[in-house]
Amino acid sequence: MTVIQSSLLIHVFLCMLCSSPECKGEDKVMQPSGDVIAAEGDTVTLDCTFESSYTGQTTLFWYKQEVNDFPKYMLRRDTYGTGDNAPEFQKHRFDAKLNETSVPLKIQKLQLSDSAVYYCALQPTVTGNSKT
Repeated sequence: MTVIQSSLLIHVFLCMLCSSPECKGEDKVMQPSGDVIAAEGDTVTLDCTFESSYTGQTTLFWYKQEVNDFPKYMLRRDTYGTGDNAPEFQKHRFDAKLNETSVPLKIQKLQLSDSAVYYCALQPTVTGNSKT
């Protein structure tokens, strides 16, 4: 956690997680903006764009990883407009809208505790295989 003149440094990295047989080498998520620096109380939007060869339902996830800790699930959004937030990441502060090729994460009323690495993950839904 780095504080520079009352500014909050939020490290933003993106990672691709894909656990479906439909997920091919062309599927990826990208981080266009890199690190984001903002002041406490501000609102920031963390970019996540993706490419997927899968034409069915696409699901995107956001995770937060603090120093010396494991990534924690924040929220999920899918192409049908459904999703959920983990209880500690309430929608009034943490929200995302899945667009055609992006799922930007909006964090409002920034706090020092928001300083972390944020991961965006892509997972096409497995269909036709009830054993998976």
